[in-house]
Amino acid sequence: MAEGIDRRCSVYFGYGSNMWLDQMVRRCPESNYLGIAYFVDWKWIINEKGYATIVQSLGDRVYGLVYDISESDERALDGYEGVPVNYAKKYYPVVFLGKKGEPEEREIEVLIYIDVERTKEGPPKPEYIHRMNEAIADAEKEGVPEAYVEKYLRPFIPKE
Repeated sequence: MAEGIDRRCSVYFGYGSNMWLDQMVRRCPESNYLGIAYFVDWKWIINEKGYATIVQSLGDRVYGLVYDISESDERALDGYEGVPVNYAKKYYPVVFLGKKGEPEEREIEVLIYIDVERTKEGPPKPEYIHRMNEAIADAEKEGVPEAYVEKYLRPFIPKE
């Protein structure tokens, strides 16, 4: 767990629409944005259900935003993510890069939601496109590389 994080909290890695900071505030009002991170040897996709997940893929990376979340925030996220039917809760190490203007690089363990059942690529749900565009805008402002967005997210998520 990251230094300075209350142990009653989880450190959560959001790689889909939960990179949209306003959505996270609405869904998890006690959350605190910590910075960006990336996950090694995984790849971002939209699955056949129309939502983001990640699949193992040697040499690829998944970028996301990291938050500390309270127990009640985690319960709320479980509901939004449809645990255990749609997504499984997993804990993995990521490379934490910190906030824009406050760079650091260290490994931390995070909570991540992964759809382990639906791993084939598919088109995004129409309602998901807007949320992902908001998430992409926030992610890029926070320092997620544009090259990553163009290579992995834009093939699935058209600009609005």
